[in-house]
Amino acid sequence: MADTIGERWIDSAKNPSFKKEYLIIDTLGTKLSPIRALTGSIVLARHIKKISPEQNVATLLPTSAGAMLCNMAILLLGKTLVNLNYTASTKSIQSSIKQADIQTIYTSSRFLQRLEARGIDTSWLEESANIIILEKIRESTSFFQQALTLLRCKFSSPKKLKKRFLTKVDSETAAVILFSSGSEAEPKGIILSHRNILTNIDQFKVILKANENDVMLANLPLFHALGLTVTEFMPLLECVAIVCHADPTDAVATANAIHKYKVTIMFGTSTFFRLYIKNQKITPNLLEPLRLIVAGAEKLQTEVREEFFTKFGKVIYEGYGATETAPVASVNMPDETDNDGNIIINHKPGSVGLPVTDTEILIVDPETMETLPTGEAGMILIHGGQVMREYLNNPEKSKLALPEINGMTWYVSGDKGYLDEDGFLFIQDRYSRFAKIGGEMVALGQVEATIRKVIGDIELEVVAMNIPDSKKGETVIVLTNRSLDKSELRDKLLGNGLTTLSLPSAYFLVDEIPKLGSGKTDFGTAKKLAHRVSEIGNRYSKK
Repeated sequence: MADTIGERWIDSAKNPSFKKEYLIIDTLGTKLSPIRALTGSIVLARHIKKISPEQNVATLLPTSAGAMLCNMAILLLGKTLVNLNYTASTKSIQSSIKQADIQTIYTSSRFLQRLEARGIDTSWLEESANIIILEKIRESTSFFQQALTLLRCKFSSPKKLKKRFLTKVDSETAAVILFSSGSEAEPKGIILSHRNILTNIDQFKVILKANENDVMLANLPLFHALGLTVTEFMPLLECVAIVCHADPTDAVATANAIHKYKVTIMFGTSTFFRLYIKNQKITPNLLEPLRLIVAGAEKLQTEVREEFFTKFGKVIYEGYGATETAPVASVNMPDETDNDGNIIINHKPGSVGLPVTDTEILIVDPETMETLPTGEAGMILIHGGQVMREYLNNPEKSKLALPEINGMTWYVSGDKGYLDEDGFLFIQDRYSRFAKIGGEMVALGQVEATIRKVIGDIELEVVAMNIPDSKKGETVIVLTNRSLDKSELRDKLLGNGLTTLSLPSAYFLVDEIPKLGSGKTDFGTAKKLAHRVSEIGNRYSKK
């Protein structure tokens, strides 16, 4: 078994069992066979080797064929890939560049123009690093060089290709550094080794059971672990055809691509799936080819799961993980039937599934770290080969996040949840998303879910936030994209499980609920917004 992503990439591209014409299709028009994709990555690697002698190399690219080839080129050189989050603030991106000691950023003039058209200033980039435009590299590559490399890739054995074009590194070498959003503080750099990522691919492929007819959608950002590991590395290294689309919020174009290219496997977030439900242009026929749909990165809202099934007749299966786990830790999958006709239960609605292969999940008391019994909620700890190597330049935070218990290293997730008697994991909320009101803990996620349930409007977006209160310690306020009447909601919320203490003290209509590039709520920015609107509301009420 190959020890690095680069090694496995060469093995995969040379796999004779791949029968489809194309491995990568881009909705921008690019179509690449495995050999042509490998050729493109090797040609690009030659340029990068001359331009970037440093270890950590960054990209600023959308999900596209070009981005994937650039990623693989960097890894073929034994360098560490840093995909920058172009949806983050300038301050966060600059922090990431500084922390990872980035000297060179590979990007696209077409993409920079798109960012500028959206009002995102990119002029400061040249002050932070050497900016290399991929279109110029392509123009400078001679036809002879491309043709010669293509012939070598086509007729040389994997062993010879590795010897000629691969820089050998250890499996524990940092393959990628992914940065957190940095919405509440400095973004954290999560170091994932080649072993971490390849382990997670091997764990997940056993459950996914992709076959030669499958085609996977890749429209999640590659600066996010779910997009990078699951929708780029896994299909490329397992010979599964990919269809790339750069914008996950462009639901109509994505749906048309699913129909046109007969996409069978799709990963997304609850927020993005909501777009398909709301848009009347997206008909069930467009999503008909899909056989498997999996949600991750944020909690799958009940109304999204139910209304998606009502409209399209498709089940969304929910998974769970973190950037620190490369990212998949558990997932729901379709039920199966064994040889004796017995049904094997692989999913439970409301759960985030069973742990993936060779992964252990432990529920502990967050104060004492003592193991809790089945069914009792506590801190979720994860152990497995996919658990990150460490945080970048932060040994103290790494030590806190990766404690050793009974001779095993665990990742402390920060999430509260429990395991049921069948081993399915249920998430209640992040520990940081609890309010302490009158001495009692109130789950903000439960407040949001209950509001959505009683309103019953798929277009409703809500985020509950805890802010200081002089009488009760904290209180809950709600940001929403439509007007809600506090007095009208009170009895309905109490009738659906909320206590008097957990009732929101105020509802604020905002232009937009803050979102991260992955589609999930940006809680850091939402908290700042909550403080701001509550202060304005308090001043207004006193007049």
